[in-house]
Amino acid sequence: MRIITISCLTDNYAYLIAAGGACAVVDPSEVGPVRAALSREGLTLTHIVNTHHHGDHTGGNLELKREFGATVVGPARENGRIPGLDVAVSEASGWNFAGHDVAILDVPGHTLGATTYVIAGNAFTGDTLFSCGCGRVLEGDPAMMWASLEKLMGLPDDTKLWCGHEYTEKNAAFALTLEPENQALRMFAQVVRQARAKGTPSMPSTMKLEKSVNPFLRPQDAAIRKALGMADARDAEVFAEVRRRKDVY
Repeated sequence: MRIITISCLTDNYAYLIAAGGACAVVDPSEVGPVRAALSREGLTLTHIVNTHHHGDHTGGNLELKREFGATVVGPARENGRIPGLDVAVSEASGWNFAGHDVAILDVPGHTLGATTYVIAGNAFTGDTLFSCGCGRVLEGDPAMMWASLEKLMGLPDDTKLWCGHEYTEKNAAFALTLEPENQALRMFAQVVRQARAKGTPSMPSTMKLEKSVNPFLRPQDAAIRKALGMADARDAEVFAEVRRRKDVY
């Protein structure tokens, strides 16, 4: 299996997944970069996979479907909102791509139907989980989003995370406002700054790394609670306050 990162729009990522003669694109926001990557890699598109319905993740669906005859796969809970949807998937249905079982995780919060796809140790998280961050809570509520992140934290530590946007450098800067003494975070922020200065994507991350640097996954951490003045709050309440602060950062 090969995974190819495609930069789209200003800070979006789409991903090609090539395996067994099949090729899927995850969250194609626009057609041009996807078409160029397919040509460069010598691949023919067979599937289009969407994590949620927002236009910056589905904008290329219909044109790519017409051009390649690709099958569009997306969340059953967003049926009617995913352009060109052919196969609606859920946790109960699962999915199979090129002989690989794909776990479907319902992770509502950013949207009510947001979905993560896990295949061969790779998780495509869309706008639910970012490196050192998480998506805005647009259709759900903070408790819902926190429950979704807890679900993702149940994945093995070596799971590779392929996120929907290149927000990592700014996310790390925000995280340091909460945990300036977190040495793992300080080192991570430096590595990301250097990578981005060279134009190198910060993806993939890993679940193990995110557990050490991502404040949205660590509301139980004493330093974060002290920074927020929330020593005795519930984890979901701490998460909600971290999200509120990031919204205005």
